[in-house]
Amino acid sequence: MAVGSVSGQGRQMRYAVGALSRAAAYRYHASILYRWRYAGRPSERLLIAPIDLRTADPTVALDIYEGRFVFSGNGVDVDGYSVFDIEAPSDEWARTLHGFSWLRHLRAADMAIARANARALVSEWIKYTSHYDPIAWEPDVVARRLISWLSQTPLILEGCDYPFYRRFMRSINRQVRHLRRTAFDGRPGVPRLRVMIALAATALSMSDQPRFLKASSRLLDLELVRQILPDGGHVSRNPGAVLDLLVDLLPLRQAYTARGTQPSRILLSAIDRMMPMLRFFRMGDGSFARFNGLGHTPGDLLATVLAYDDVRGAPLANAPHSGYQRLEATGTVVVMDTGRPPPTSFSVEAHAGCLSFELSVGRQRIILNCGSPGWDAGPMRRMARTTAAHSTVTLNDSSSCRFLTRSWVGDFLGEAIVSGPTRVDVDRHAEDETTVVVARHNGYVDRYGIVHERRISLSDAGDRLEGVDNFLAPSGNAVNRSGKDAFAIRFHLHPAVQAVLREDGRSIVMELPDGERWEFETDAPEIDIEESILFVDARGSRATDQIVIHGRVQHTQSVSWQIHRTALGGRRLRGTALTASGETR
Repeated sequence: MAVGSVSGQGRQMRYAVGALSRAAAYRYHASILYRWRYAGRPSERLLIAPIDLRTADPTVALDIYEGRFVFSGNGVDVDGYSVFDIEAPSDEWARTLHGFSWLRHLRAADMAIARANARALVSEWIKYTSHYDPIAWEPDVVARRLISWLSQTPLILEGCDYPFYRRFMRSINRQVRHLRRTAFDGRPGVPRLRVMIALAATALSMSDQPRFLKASSRLLDLELVRQILPDGGHVSRNPGAVLDLLVDLLPLRQAYTARGTQPSRILLSAIDRMMPMLRFFRMGDGSFARFNGLGHTPGDLLATVLAYDDVRGAPLANAPHSGYQRLEATGTVVVMDTGRPPPTSFSVEAHAGCLSFELSVGRQRIILNCGSPGWDAGPMRRMARTTAAHSTVTLNDSSSCRFLTRSWVGDFLGEAIVSGPTRVDVDRHAEDETTVVVARHNGYVDRYGIVHERRISLSDAGDRLEGVDNFLAPSGNAVNRSGKDAFAIRFHLHPAVQAVLREDGRSIVMELPDGERWEFETDAPEIDIEESILFVDARGSRATDQIVIHGRVQHTQSVSWQIHRTALGGRRLRGTALTASGETR
């Protein structure tokens, strides 16, 4: 939302000055450590090729050979022209193209024509991007390209002639020099950490780079300490960031071993802490819970990375530094957001979903958040970040966080979160054969003087989830207010869930794909089923439903609800449907 008031502008200025000062201090200390003025001697050969954990599809190689490039939902036919000399349909499409991660598909084809095609495309890139291209030379894109080129050198260099090898090495050296100069110019968070990974990977892969390796390893450690939290989560609080980073950190660890160099304890510790978080965020269907900018979870990639988990134990129950709670019993999984917004510089993808939760039973999802569309989605992406797109409480149709947009500060920092919950209290305990989590946040106190408290409890049998949403004064007493106090409690449903409101108007029957039935009940005076949308499905955005409880705090200061199983699963009969009474017809 735009911040248009004088106080809002002052808040923007304070956050901007704070973020700028922190960024300047960090960059100053890091640059002293790294000594960017040292150019180093160029390398003339490559010693190792790091592995690529990303899964590949050899059928994509045929499309690329025929001149069709499909990235980020857009397809382009080059029609005999160079793909690097045409107008990109979107910036994200261009970033994927120049990142070269698609080379792995050509390698999977394992044919001489695929190797020749890969070599020709790399040669074209060197030719057509000798001039400055803003997207091709973004630090994060350069990092992705270097990682891809290094891991695919068996594909690119097999059977090549010496002149191509020289051009290839000159281009790598040029890109490394550029990346060392601009490493801190890119976005904070995963993009910047990927830059440090790429610098360490190139230092390990190239010959005669001892000083480069030492400096890049120390800078990587510095960024890992800054971004990886003690419980293994990422500072952005995006569950997908953990997977994205491990895909590059695991091959880097092996690259150190291949060169006979011991990885730092900071790197090893970061990997060891991050691996359990993959299981923490994984729901029953194998995908991650959708919080703070997470889109579709690549299940094949997650399975590949989990294969490197030597412990393979039960997931953590509590991630206090990342700000999440996990409840699990007999195949029922609940993951709840109980954290504050990330620091401003890391919050450009974060959502206003405090105290929202997701619920899965077996391999079926029931309650979820709307997720996040791609970077090119524009207004839809902004809508997905609002509190209303999450399974939690909204007050007066507003979000618990405020986002920075349409200002010179927003142009510099991105659409960061400039205000939100500053305190989230969490208590977890066992009670009467249930696991209970009680959390409250103050994200609405400044505007409406109301604290939202949510209590959820999951039975040990996994067949009942009970919840209570309380509206309190900051002192903890009852709210004495007659102003703006309209609330909505939302429960977004998975598109595969069929929901029907019973005739009593206070309960909803939900049927899962396998025929299992759960019922939603509440003591609220008003409940309804409204339209919603799921942004993150692999097939694109899909229409779905949401259960919504409306009310006013002055009339209802506590709302109880429960979701419980009423019928075990069985194969749903074709042609059956639920009626308003909850029966089939």
